Amino acid sequence: MIRMLFKGAAAALALIAAAASAQEAIRIGSVLSLTGPAAFLGDPELKTLNLYIERINAGGGVLGRKLELVHYDDASDASKANTFAKRLIEQDKVQFVIGGTTTGSTMAMVPLIEKAGLPFISMAGGVAIVEPVKKWVFKTPHTDRMAAEKVFEDMKKKGIAKVGLLSETSGFGQSGRKEAQGVAAKYGITLVADETYAPKDTDMTAQLTKIRAAEGLQAVFVIGLGQGPAIVTKNYQQLGVKVPLYHAHGVASDEFIKLAGAAAEGVRLPAAALIVAKQLPGSDPQKAVVTAYDKAYRERYKEDVSTFGGHAYDGLMILTDAIKRAGSTDPNKVRDAIEQTRGYMGTGGLVNLSATDHLGLDLSAFRMLEIRNGDWVLSN
Repeated sequence: MIRMLFKGAAAALALIAAAASAQEAIRIGSVLSLTGPAAFLGDPELKTLNLYIERINAGGGVLGRKLELVHYDDASDASKANTFAKRLIEQDKVQFVIGGTTTGSTMAMVPLIEKAGLPFISMAGGVAIVEPVKKWVFKTPHTDRMAAEKVFEDMKKKGIAKVGLLSETSGFGQSGRKEAQGVAAKYGITLVADETYAPKDTDMTAQLTKIRAAEGLQAVFVIGLGQGPAIVTKNYQQLGVKVPLYHAHGVASDEFIKLAGAAAEGVRLPAAALIVAKQLPGSDPQKAVVTAYDKAYRERYKEDVSTFGGHAYDGLMILTDAIKRAGSTDPNKVRDAIEQTRGYMGTGGLVNLSATDHLGLDLSAFRMLEIRNGDWVLSN
């Protein structure tokens, strides 16, 4: 009798424990750049995560459990990102991580997250995040190498061969500079000038003056993110530089146009289809995804969308879909499910991940855009 009672009590306790586990929230950690030079990237990322986590929870959550977001602001400082990543792992006991916003912050977090064995989806552009492949690390945005290739491809079509390069000394800018140098010859491009600026610099006329003086200059390519590229663009106009100005995808937000003002007219850059959602033909396979996100974000926040918010959307959707397919929050099972993601159509393009590719996008996912009359326009 006593043994039967003991077994009954044990079974009851097991059921209670299982029920409690089922009700326990799935904790997602995030380190974002909500202030500092990269703030206009991090702000829509957090807003997107909040919006869609609320929607998912309202629909019953994932595996019958609510999602809980634990986030910190690294103020665009990679050293702070490292500190917050440690806090997410050791104190907050998060199960998954989405973020950081920048390449520098992401790379500062990677060693800690790899050691902890947590699935991590970054929203930063540097190719170094996923090359070489790291077991626990994935990313959603197109890489800086892809941006350089798309820009140089466009330049080649236009007969441009001599280019001045201006890059930021941030993680994204440094990586982008290296990748641009590496692929330039492939497209018949010669870099006739190569200058840099710091993320918090407020005037880049000295660098642009040197670039303008380069022999045979036909175009300028800027690799940076946040506020810096807008300052470059204004300085470019002030100096009266007449050759075409290209940027990387680190400025794919209406905030860039607002900051650069009239000086942004004519700027060309590669970006995801999200910011030209309404211009896509009905036959475009991304149309439904990007227009739905555009509508939801505008209705909630009464502001324009950016590709950066889209990176957060894709990261969250890929993660939650992997949890569902794994049927578990076990980190190993979810990691494997993320890596097996195929045919996901997101705001960034068609994603096909694999053991050798933790990005899953190809160059066709980029659209070439131009700023005309203060707005984004699809360009041929």
